[in-house]
Amino acid sequence: MKKNQMTVNKKTLKKKVLARWQLYLWLAIPIAYYLIFKYYPMFGIQLAFKKYDVGLGIWGSEWIGFENFSRFFKSYYFKRVITNTLRLSLYSVIIGFPIPIIFALMLNTVRNQKYKKFAQMVTFIPHFISVVVLVGMVFQIFNPRIGIYGLIYSAITGAATAPDILGKADAFPHIYIWSGIWQELGWNSVIYLAALAGVDSELHEAAKIDGASRFKRVLYIDLPSIVPTIVMLLILRCGSIMTVGFEKTYLLQSDLNLATSEVINTYSYKVAFNGALSDFGFSTAISLFNSMIELILLVTVNQISKKVSENSLW
Repeated sequence: MKKNQMTVNKKTLKKKVLARWQLYLWLAIPIAYYLIFKYYPMFGIQLAFKKYDVGLGIWGSEWIGFENFSRFFKSYYFKRVITNTLRLSLYSVIIGFPIPIIFALMLNTVRNQKYKKFAQMVTFIPHFISVVVLVGMVFQIFNPRIGIYGLIYSAITGAATAPDILGKADAFPHIYIWSGIWQELGWNSVIYLAALAGVDSELHEAAKIDGASRFKRVLYIDLPSIVPTIVMLLILRCGSIMTVGFEKTYLLQSDLNLATSEVINTYSYKVAFNGALSDFGFSTAISLFNSMIELILLVTVNQISKKVSENSLW
């Protein structure tokens, strides 16, 4: 009976596939993309456990176990790159995560549609600026001689040149984070504005009748309505806390600010492509360690959120 049922189910499935073969053909494109560019490269993870030799290839290289990981943990750069990565990530979460929420709540209270659209447009535009252009703008603005910062400093103090902020290691985290907040403010607020659009207007009308001020309506109606969205995005953000934007960090780096700008991504890149000293196995081990930490953080934060707020990714 079970065999007959399985045969019938297979025939039914085959008929459905043949009837909609065009849709399955289109589905094959993203599947092929993920297989080729996402799953197939995973075979390269074994480099983390090998002493890679270009002549022998990935499969023929000598297996050395956890030697690359041990080498990284004992490295002089281990503490530096971990500290810098966590500093930038936590700074971004603590400062950069709440600002789009506050901006979305403020923008949602605006009743003048022209001003609202103008504010959205102004804050959206920076998102479409490439990282290279953004870094170029930062260099121009903070140029101690001809930049806006340099001209203002000279006008106020009378000095010929201003102190080089970009060359100060302590200034790097602030420049990195606040330029990112400016660039992504409007874009990151989109999902919160979409969530706020679904709030029942009758709740606001009832609150008005009860004498609630605009601030109290935002605090007790709008904010609670987007808490599930906030929790989901916070979980995802915590899951990538060990990842700092490579391009922007690398472009803003210099020998003067390396003490605070060297993060895991840039260090791994330099190890892999450092001319004659390149070590792909060591670089892969660093990246794999980073990915494992992110996976553990994602699962942990998700479980905590599930117990505390009953909101989770799974």
